[in-house]
Amino acid sequence: MDLTDKEYVERCRDGHPEDFGRLVERYQKPLFSFLASRVENFPQAEEAAQESMVRAFLSLKKLRKPESFYCWLLGIAGRVAKEQFRSGLRHQPDPDVAEALMPAISDSAEAYPLEAAIAVLPESHRQVILLRYYEGLSCQEVATRLGLPLGTVTKTLSRAYALLRQDLQARERAGQTVNQTEQP
Repeated sequence: MDLTDKEYVERCRDGHPEDFGRLVERYQKPLFSFLASRVENFPQAEEAAQESMVRAFLSLKKLRKPESFYCWLLGIAGRVAKEQFRSGLRHQPDPDVAEALMPAISDSAEAYPLEAAIAVLPESHRQVILLRYYEGLSCQEVATRLGLPLGTVTKTLSRAYALLRQDLQARERAGQTVNQTEQP
């Protein structure tokens, strides 16, 4: 039986911390997509997602509106991304280390092509896609949550689909080109 965010949060607060794992499963991919657009690379997005989940778990008692868990989590994630950015400005990576990480970054992009495509969408498009498909809200619920007319939400979804389709097709063509050049 799948519970609501509010029910999972309340169960965690009542001494069932294992239920937080259900929230992690539910929001792992949308959180990663959200962070991938805010940090420099996919390994940083994964690290920021883990840090955000840990902070959320440790601060769960401070959450005033358990039904707004996802929005609250995104707020935490935004702060984590800003902290990583500031930290990166203070500690510029060693060029040799950065070069060694490049294969890992490209492997992550290949492993998560949809998340990578969502990450580069404009903010308004990404927000609607994440709420609609990762949070499972209807178009009307997305419109209500964002305070937008229903027509704006459906038009934004349509545009987001087109952008995602273009991005994924470009990634597929690039992958085929790479594979063709590798053959003798």
